[in-house]
Amino acid sequence: MESQSRVFAEILPVAAREFTANEKHGLEVRAVNSQNPINVNRAREVQVTGTAEICGPADRVSVRVTVANSKESVNEVTNSVTRRLEYILQSVRQHGVIDGDTSVRRFLHREADQYHMEAEVKVTFSDFDKMERVCSVLLEKLDKSVCVGTPHFFHSAESLNQMRRRACVSAVENAQQKACEVSQLLGQTLGPPLQVREEETREWRGEDEEDGGRCRDSAPLPHIPHITASSRVSVSFSLRDRSRKKL
Repeated sequence: MESQSRVFAEILPVAAREFTANEKHGLEVRAVNSQNPINVNRAREVQVTGTAEICGPADRVSVRVTVANSKESVNEVTNSVTRRLEYILQSVRQHGVIDGDTSVRRFLHREADQYHMEAEVKVTFSDFDKMERVCSVLLEKLDKSVCVGTPHFFHSAESLNQMRRRACVSAVENAQQKACEVSQLLGQTLGPPLQVREEETREWRGEDEEDGGRCRDSAPLPHIPHITASSRVSVSFSLRDRSRKKL
């Protein structure tokens, strides 16, 4: 992504100058001279505003697997659903999914003379290939009383935080590069940073995530969504005159 920077440079006590040629480079630069002799020792600095964007794909995917059946008694429907439910959980464990990434819910209600039970298993994967293998096994081995939902891709909190940090660091790097170019243009040497402030952060999705509630059968996988994180920072650097020689 192309970075943007807004620059304000204050250099004292150099005579007033304007650098109109810099406007075509997206930089705003001014050099001013104070009329007050007390400000002669005032620190020289350049202030830069830099931006950066980081885009990353989802790193997690969840799948909902539902089992439903109807029987004349509670025991019959419970046993029928439980057998299929145990097979689903066993298949998930055999593929290395820990219990903490699996949740189970059961629903039982009566319809006329029939008892209806539905169970839902939600499994979260960090390995997309593993998710595909588990779904393929369940679709192949179980009958139509089992519904494998469409995968739901999302970003973990850890992934989002990492993207935000990377965007902020890149924005500071872009600001430093711009400040270095400006200092060279003004015949100065860029010194250490005086202040770093993150002024704005934004996030947006590149694609809509799928609902994940539909029965999948053999339908193709949805596109993996991406999130873009942006950061805008303001950085102040000190300036040193190149003409000054060390004693």
